[in-house]
Order: sequence, then structure tokens, then C-alpha cells
Amino acid sequence: MTQALKDIIINALEEVKATEITTIDVRDLTGITDTMVVASGNSNRQVKALANSVVVDAKAAGHEMIGIEGDDKAEWILVDFGDVIVHIMLPATRVFYDIERLWSVRPNDGDEG
Repeated sequence: MTQALKDIIINALEEVKATEITTIDVRDLTGITDTMVVASGNSNRQVKALANSVVVDAKAAGHEMIGIEGDDKAEWILVDFGDVIVHIMLPATRVFYDIERLWSVRPNDGDEG
């Protein structure tokens, strides 16, 4: 189910012209989700439109949303579908938090032994 949901999310983001769409497999790092999808929107309005597109398309395909956060300011909106969590951000917010780097660090990175 995760792959089908991920495809729906990516298509929904592409329809509204998201930029820098990235997927991160986090199964080895956390038990809360399998995949994170990160995308950028060029304005608060576009970030909201991207999140709305994701929610509408996923629900239409029968997927249940657990929650949504950040849609009041729309600098960073998180949409939680359980197996897939979507982060939609303004470019400056994305650079500041750099979640792709944070979630790409593996538990044994840096071990020399």
C-alpha cells in the first residue's frame, strides 16, 4: 500500500507544480512511518494548494489521513498518512531545517570499528 500511496502523493504534488520532490526511506530509522516525501512550494498559497491536492487525491483513492499540521501559516505543512508522511515547505524553511540530511543519517554512520 505504501508504494501506491507514494505514487498518488507524488502525482498530486507534480500536478500543482511542486519543486524538488524527494522521497526518503526511513524504515531503518523509526517505527512511526516508512517513507517521507519532501517537496517545496514557491509561496504560502502554493504550499497550501500542494497540501490540499495531496489530501484530496489520497482520500479519493481511499487512503485515510491521520492529521495535518502547519496549514495556518503554510511555511511548512506536514500531512500524515501513517505509512507516508509528507512535508511541504517554502524553500527557505526547507533549507533551514534540512530534514533530508537529518533523516539520511544512519545509526552506524561515523563508526570506524
